[in-house]
Amino acid sequence: MATVYKAKCHVLNRYVAIKVLRDEFTTDDEFIKRFNSEAQAAASLTHPNIVSIYDVGNEENLYYIVMELIQGKTLKQIISEDGTLPWKWSVNIAIQIASALEVAHKNNIVHRDIKPHNIIITEDGIAKVTDFGIAKAVSNSTITAFGTTIGSVHYFSPEHARGGFTDAKSDLYSLGVVMYEMLTGRVPFDADTPVSIALKHMQEKAVEPIKLNPAIPFAINQIIIKAMQKEQNLRYQSATEMLRDLSLALKNPDGNFVVEHNFDATLTQRIPTINSEVLHREQREDIKNKNKDVGYFNNHPKAKIAMFILIFVLVCALGFGIPYFLIVGLNKAPENVDMPNITGLTLQEAEAKLKDIKVTYQITSEEYNNEIEKGKIISQDPPAGYKVLEKSTISIVISKGTELVKVPKLAGSTFEEAESSLNDVNLKIEKIEETSQKIQEGIVIKQEPKENTEVKAGETVKVYVSKGTGIKKIAVPSVIGEAEENAKKSLTEARI
Repeated sequence: MATVYKAKCHVLNRYVAIKVLRDEFTTDDEFIKRFNSEAQAAASLTHPNIVSIYDVGNEENLYYIVMELIQGKTLKQIISEDGTLPWKWSVNIAIQIASALEVAHKNNIVHRDIKPHNIIITEDGIAKVTDFGIAKAVSNSTITAFGTTIGSVHYFSPEHARGGFTDAKSDLYSLGVVMYEMLTGRVPFDADTPVSIALKHMQEKAVEPIKLNPAIPFAINQIIIKAMQKEQNLRYQSATEMLRDLSLALKNPDGNFVVEHNFDATLTQRIPTINSEVLHREQREDIKNKNKDVGYFNNHPKAKIAMFILIFVLVCALGFGIPYFLIVGLNKAPENVDMPNITGLTLQEAEAKLKDIKVTYQITSEEYNNEIEKGKIISQDPPAGYKVLEKSTISIVISKGTELVKVPKLAGSTFEEAESSLNDVNLKIEKIEETSQKIQEGIVIKQEPKENTEVKAGETVKVYVSKGTGIKKIAVPSVIGEAEENAKKSLTEARI
């Protein structure tokens, strides 16, 4: 919703970042509110891990915020470049983010969009939380900002995805997702559409990070699991509580100190007050109705018999019907099932196996593979043995079979040129040197296999490279004017 510029403050002689609201939004009151909300929320916070706000204002319909300029990379860029990050480094970054959230939450500010894109790592390794663009001071009616669900769906808490009440624990869920991505190189839930991802946050259980990266210590794994609990009461209740466990994990990474919260899920309900007057009125009505019923049945004995029969039938129906519907209802609810191993199978074979457990598949990519035949499955996600929900969709990669390439012509080129040509078609090279009376040194004499031969990608091609005639050339010393004996001696020493 804004453009960020690098600028220089000539008063204090320093570079700053200026966030300017885009022109198309300056006539939109909702965007201006959101823009001002960011400024007010962030300007009230002072912390080494939060980007500082220096100034805010508007001139001639130009709305701007002047803030600290950070030299570094976003955490998302670092994850994209390095993949899985070291656990100690990741915990250190998580501690800094949690420390920033602790201050924000104590000031009744919920960030609501914690993600690697909004965390900048400086050149000194300091984490800075930025973009309070959708932060909002907490009030009793806080549900969503400006009537819509705002944020980044891969890092949504379940309650955020539902458009429900978001609080400090929602930020801690997102921090758990950020830790998950740092330590595994991937987000816990992914799909083709934002709605599908949001539903996964609400309904599915993420694969434990330690199963994707066995190098993750036990305590760190437990911290992430606790932070990402779907029920808010089962998560960390504050950033301070999470900070304590993160600090302990650095000292005792394999410790069993992460405590699970066990709350009674029964909610308090409002019921009407029952005073003595109401109670007596209800009792009088009951007695009156009973007397009326007794008088009627005394005057109509057949109706009394029919009533008893009807009551008996209803009791039987309820006695057998309720358990039946409970069983049927339970059977219809999605269940956790063991994921079978479908790698190496054809699509038809895999479909038959998955049909038994009511799971479908989607093909995410097709790759060349020398070991798996064309049309068969190379890999699956989740792997075999994992628990998955009925009616869920798993991801598979299909083999395109062995990749065949044609050997290029190498004879007559230099060894370096031959090596480059083979690298271009994914072939390896083996250099064999031979003497040659005709071919210049360093030039390829011949090759095996011959040019245009089809071979498997990754195979080795032998190239025979000339090392010249093999006859060593030496400089003839000058013996003109010397005595015969001295000339012989000079020539002998020169091996002539």
